[in-house]
Amino acid sequence: MSVDIMHVNGHSQQISEVKQYIRANMDQPLNREVLAEIAGFSVPHFHRVFTAHMGESAGSYVRRMRLERAGRKLRMGAVDITNVAHAAGYATHAAFGKAFKQQFGLSPSEFRQLDCGAATRILREGGRFQ
Repeated sequence: MSVDIMHVNGHSQQISEVKQYIRANMDQPLNREVLAEIAGFSVPHFHRVFTAHMGESAGSYVRRMRLERAGRKLRMGAVDITNVAHAAGYATHAAFGKAFKQQFGLSPSEFRQLDCGAATRILREGGRFQ
């Protein structure tokens, strides 16, 4: 199902508010119901509009934002990867490591060993190595 581009552009303010809410509340549960309520949409309508506007689902966006924040912590020298994993919403080091590697192409340990410039480039590009 496609969303009319003019209709999507008309929702830019709501999507901006949702993105701002996500950034301010990354340590909280951010499910579709909560985000749809912030936007003032039903869950299905929110999913369609957010995905059309952002090019990814809200769940993928939240996951990517949390992994990028984790990458910044690792770049700044966070010692305990398990603590970084928990702060990113992952119950185990293993689950975090798998998601981090899928997003950035490196394990958290490998990423932490990069120089600051290389780590920053990877974070800026958003990873997404296939």
